[in-house]
Amino acid sequence: MSRVLVTGGGGFVGSRLAERLRAEGHAVSVARRRDYDLTSMDAMQRLFDDTDPELVFHLAAEVGGIGANRANPGRYWYANLMMGAHVLEQARLHATPKLVIAGTICSYPKFAPVPFREEDLWNGYPEETNAPYGVAKKAILVGAQSYREQYGTNAIFLLPVNLYGPGDNFDLETSHVIPALIRKMVEAQERGEAEIVLWGDGSPTREFLYVDDCVEGLALAADRYDGADPVNLGTGEEIAISDLAQLIRDATGFEGVIRWDTSKPNGQPRRQLDTSRAEELFGFTAAVRLREGIARTVDWFRANHRT
Repeated sequence: MSRVLVTGGGGFVGSRLAERLRAEGHAVSVARRRDYDLTSMDAMQRLFDDTDPELVFHLAAEVGGIGANRANPGRYWYANLMMGAHVLEQARLHATPKLVIAGTICSYPKFAPVPFREEDLWNGYPEETNAPYGVAKKAILVGAQSYREQYGTNAIFLLPVNLYGPGDNFDLETSHVIPALIRKMVEAQERGEAEIVLWGDGSPTREFLYVDDCVEGLALAADRYDGADPVNLGTGEEIAISDLAQLIRDATGFEGVIRWDTSKPNGQPRRQLDTSRAEELFGFTAAVRLREGIARTVDWFRANHRT
């Protein structure tokens, strides 16, 4: 048994990770925003004093889809930068044996060669709509590597691709594309509407990782990886947003028209990861295929959605 702290432990990924760790016999503490404002160094110090962790998963983030990123560039830069810097400093001061940090593929350059390889992370500026968030997270990678070099802090840095699954955020103002499409199609059915409107032109590609696969990757990395280099977590498979919309149409049974609003931004043109490093370093490969994961997510939303 070990003492484990999960920041963001009440969130989409963190709650599942905490549940798994408890089932494995660990003593798990969860940092929730109502108890600890992690953008405050005093609050982060109090959290570490209260929990005295042997292993920390830093999953807390302020994040959303394209619209949320456009509306909150300053907040997303500040909050994510401060939380990451504070967790590194307190891990150093408390001599925490290991720290697992979740970064973001929004840190990759807008026109990074596909598939994205970790060594290309610095070869350009991120896509503009999510650049403040991506740059803040990338700065935490620099901090983790610097703390390792100067203080011996064992901080590893993972780059999960777009996540989805049961329990996701379905708020249309802040959600990512899969939960947003599911909600739009299900609610259009309920209201008898014959059309939904989606942002962009449907041409960008994305890669998606089922939430339980992400939890598996985090756990494997914590157990087996102690290196300085960042590591992608994903499936290695990309899909056009237009094809994704068709998958979700099939899963929901929506029969109406999909209209693309090309006045809205597409975001990054392509996203697909090279996932070979994760497999080589700690044996991670994703298990849940996209069609199956979407079906599970639609079923969960229908069971928990309130009109």
